Amino acid sequence: MTPEQVAQAVADAVSALVAEGAIAVDSVPEARVERPKSREHGDYATNIALALAKPAGRNARDVAELVAARLREVPGFSAAEVAGPGFINLRLDSAAQGEVARTIVEAGPAWGRGTVLSGTTVNVEFISANPTGPLHLGHTRWAAVGDAIARVLEAAGADVTREFYINDRGVQMDKFGASVMAAANGRPVPEDGYHGGYILDLAAQIVAERPGILDLPDVEQHTAFREAAYTVQLREQQQVLELFRTRFDVWYSEQGLYESGAVERGLARLREQGHMFEQDGATWLRTTDFGDDKDRVLLRANGEPTYFAADTAYYVDKRARGFDLAIYLLGADHHGYVNRLRAVAACAGDDPDRSIEVLIGQLVKITRDGVDIKLSKRAGTIVTLEEVVEEVGVDAARYTLARFPVDSPLTLDVAEMVRATNDNPVFYVQYAHARISSVLRNAHELGIDWLAAEFDPALLDHERENNLLGMLAEFPRVVASAAELREPHRVARYLEDLATAYHRFYDVCWVLPRGDEELAGIHVARLWLCAAARQTIANGLALLGVSAPERM
Repeated sequence: MTPEQVAQAVADAVSALVAEGAIAVDSVPEARVERPKSREHGDYATNIALALAKPAGRNARDVAELVAARLREVPGFSAAEVAGPGFINLRLDSAAQGEVARTIVEAGPAWGRGTVLSGTTVNVEFISANPTGPLHLGHTRWAAVGDAIARVLEAAGADVTREFYINDRGVQMDKFGASVMAAANGRPVPEDGYHGGYILDLAAQIVAERPGILDLPDVEQHTAFREAAYTVQLREQQQVLELFRTRFDVWYSEQGLYESGAVERGLARLREQGHMFEQDGATWLRTTDFGDDKDRVLLRANGEPTYFAADTAYYVDKRARGFDLAIYLLGADHHGYVNRLRAVAACAGDDPDRSIEVLIGQLVKITRDGVDIKLSKRAGTIVTLEEVVEEVGVDAARYTLARFPVDSPLTLDVAEMVRATNDNPVFYVQYAHARISSVLRNAHELGIDWLAAEFDPALLDHERENNLLGMLAEFPRVVASAAELREPHRVARYLEDLATAYHRFYDVCWVLPRGDEELAGIHVARLWLCAAARQTIANGLALLGVSAPERM
């Protein structure tokens, strides 16, 4: 039985008692079940009787006794015991517990996926960098975490769109073009321009592709270099993200926001809601009505829109495109945006608790043997995503970045991330998958067709088997929790615990026949259990964008 099946059995028992008149309530509360911290208290526990007692006008223990008695009659439960003020501790028989392995193997890649967010359309915007240089270490964290959040949301049933907001408007683009142009002409890059080896690389590439560009008049040449450098740099960002297994459904241009009329439409929407006002010749949005620390200027006195006008229009545009929820993943220097963007949602007539969510990620630094790595060979002042991948690989980088809450600063040690030992979490989890794959390969080489053989789940009655099955059964709830809380690190930590449970099982429960031993039902049952563990690990790693190797 999975936790969902146990909860359904509890709900059915309560509904039957209500229908019979044994418990008198107007409505039946949701039946919640949990894994007790101590296995001495059973496989699952429920507080349903405590929830029923007050509306039923009954003592909670008396209600618990009624529910427990009904559950003892349900196939799959070996015991239902009342504890404390009215908790019910449930024990499954080995057959019901072992059936989890069959459920997982038959579900395959779909195991763990649920429907808790079905019907919800979500826009997840993350990274959102200027196309004026390589993606850096901070972007790397959002590339891993943002994509993992999108993956768990999809696994929970949401319809997800991954969006990259290209900051391609404003003075920084002019400075970028001037920097590349200066480098191409052999002149010093402007002091307030962009520096680093990549500017020289861009200049050389553009001149090679467009030899006549240097013959253009300065104004035309600057425009040509700006546009060409933008195209090349954006393409490089897209390529390195593809290498990092982070793919976007939409690349949304800030410049396009203006050219499409979205800014005007956004301001019109806010004006309709009655939260805009004029002062000192400028047009303002009264965001203080909704928790912001000050009102915000949308249009300056000269009629020029502010950057905040673009932020506002962008949110309104997302909602106009049909998204129920807009999730923003922003860097630590954007902490002030939380209340600001929530206020925008409220000014647009939405409920900010339902339509917008702003996650702030803290800083990341990278070390080698305890010494900070500060400078990039190519970018000059930053460590780039591409260099992180070259140093540690995609799997190690993605897993390590995703296994920590984003609201805490993070220090990564290159040496630790690539160490092939059990102290390295990504190696530990991947090794468990490879170890199980080896067991299943050995079974195949011995001619054991465990899928076709009769599987008796009741044989899985060893304590270590019970523990492993219990861990496996929790996976869908871990995924749902990670999605609802936007915390994919819960999946990583679960996988580490699952790997430990598997290794402990494997250490004492021999899976394959030894020597001249005949194939028995216990061997088949344990192969099913191994396959279930491997599938769960593979599915969990996939949610983090990490590979599940069959050999290491």
